[in-house]
Amino acid sequence: MGYQKILVALDRSSHSEIVLEEAIALAKPNGAQLMIFHRLEVNDPDPYGYSDLHASNIARYSQIMQERLESELDHIRSWLDSCVRRAADQNITADWNWKMGDTGRCICQMAKDFGTDLIVVGRRGHQGVIEALLGSVSNFVVHRAPCSVLIVQSRESGI
Repeated sequence: MGYQKILVALDRSSHSEIVLEEAIALAKPNGAQLMIFHRLEVNDPDPYGYSDLHASNIARYSQIMQERLESELDHIRSWLDSCVRRAADQNITADWNWKMGDTGRCICQMAKDFGTDLIVVGRRGHQGVIEALLGSVSNFVVHRAPCSVLIVQSRESGI
C-alpha cells in the first residue's frame, strides 16, 4: 500500500529543503498528491516600541501590523509557489496552504482536513532543556496525528 496524500510541513529553514525533497521522493513512486503546509509566523509584535499604546497611535500601529502581515504573506505565497513548482517538475500534483496558530495543532488539523495518509515533518534536533522550553513540533505531531508520520532528522543535530 502506497501513500496517496502526503502533507509536508515546512518552516522556511534550510532544513526544509531536505524535508521537501524527502516528501517528493516518497510521492513520486506512489503517484501521491502533496499538500505543502506552512504555519505563518509574524515576528516582532511591537516593531516601533508601542508598548504603551495610546488612542492616538492605535490606528497607526494596526496599519503597520497589517502592512507587515501582507508583506509576509506575499513572501510566503511566492515561496510556497516555488515549492509547488519543484514538485510539478517531478510530475507530482501539489498544492499549498498556510495557517496561523500553534504549529503542531495546525499540522494535525490540516492532515485531517486533507485526508492525509502520511505527514512529513522535520526535526531540528533540540534536546534537553531547550526542547523542554521550546517544545517539539515533531513530538506533538507524532503523538496526535491522524496518520503515519515521517520525521526527517536535521543533519546538524549531531545525533
